[in-house]
Amino acid sequence: MNVKSIVTACALAFSTASVAADLSNWEEIETNAKGQTVYFNAWGGSPEINAYLRWAGDQLDDRYGVTLKHVKVSDISETINRLVAEKAAGKQSGGSVDMVWINGENFKSMKSNDLLFGPFVEQLPNWAIVDKTLPVTADFTEPTEGLEAPWGVGQLVFIHDEKTLANPPKSFNELLSLAKAFPGKITYPKPPQFHGTSFLKAALLELASDTAPLYKPVDDAQFDAISAPLWAYLDQLNAVAWREGKQFPAASAETLQLLDDGELLLAITFNPNAADTAIENGTLAPSAKAFAFDKGALSNIHFMGIPWNANAKEGALVAINFLLSEEAQARKSKSTVWGDPAVVKLNSVGSKPLFKSQPEPHPSWQVALENAWLERYAQQ
Repeated sequence: MNVKSIVTACALAFSTASVAADLSNWEEIETNAKGQTVYFNAWGGSPEINAYLRWAGDQLDDRYGVTLKHVKVSDISETINRLVAEKAAGKQSGGSVDMVWINGENFKSMKSNDLLFGPFVEQLPNWAIVDKTLPVTADFTEPTEGLEAPWGVGQLVFIHDEKTLANPPKSFNELLSLAKAFPGKITYPKPPQFHGTSFLKAALLELASDTAPLYKPVDDAQFDAISAPLWAYLDQLNAVAWREGKQFPAASAETLQLLDDGELLLAITFNPNAADTAIENGTLAPSAKAFAFDKGALSNIHFMGIPWNANAKEGALVAINFLLSEEAQARKSKSTVWGDPAVVKLNSVGSKPLFKSQPEPHPSWQVALENAWLERYAQQ
């Protein structure tokens, strides 16, 4: 056994031992969770998500005596950096983070650095109702190995207003044609913001002559050749984009506002039900509609994890299990609440079908594309 294996084994043993209850004894976990405060580090940029988490917190307090504190972050990588620092400082218990909302490169980073408690997922009572036809055991091709629990389904889609754009584009090439026909009316969020990076990945999946390398770790020797079609495309798109490609929206929410203001023809989101939710909230006109390109929407599962040194592991387990309940998942999926598709099998009718999907590339492509984009366009 090498040194890394020994460190990993010791870390996992310590993590499991620090949970007073046996993972198979759920009643004991709930008993020990009572009175705990769970600090849940999650993106705080959506009023709908924030309101949903307040509701979940009320339920957890009433039913289990668990206090859920939503620590709002703009990028979960900030949290991971803090956890790395805690590990380097030898803080093996009493950590500042009890739950994290993660996927993709952030999950791979936490897994690679042994920052996650577990495996725990299959011991959750509500794992039984999770829809196993969804890709809930892999995250951007990385096996989850029970270290993170699925929470919802994300799909990269666009939103248009049928009154101003009756026939939206069906591909990235048609999007470019639209941008050229209506200069200043098309854009995307600035990478490394999540939606902006997702736009880059989705475009490359369509433009690349061979997508197989995108599902493997980046080969630096081949990166320039494989990504060349993307930069050639963006050179043309940015030249006719909103504000001449010299400025980009900060996030998806800004593209929704710009669409509603008439400045843009399209908004971008990673929630296939975001248009319905925005209509319900009065932030978009009733004529707004979500759509995906013919090749399919870039799709993934987003997850919840527990840091190895969490102070309230039992509380986090109870919170995650509740968020996987049929009640919590059904509420989350309503367009009047959040509109995030469920990962469990719901008995309720009326759920909208997902768009045709295409899987996420290997997580290493995220950082590689972000760095290359920033080098080419950030200073323009």
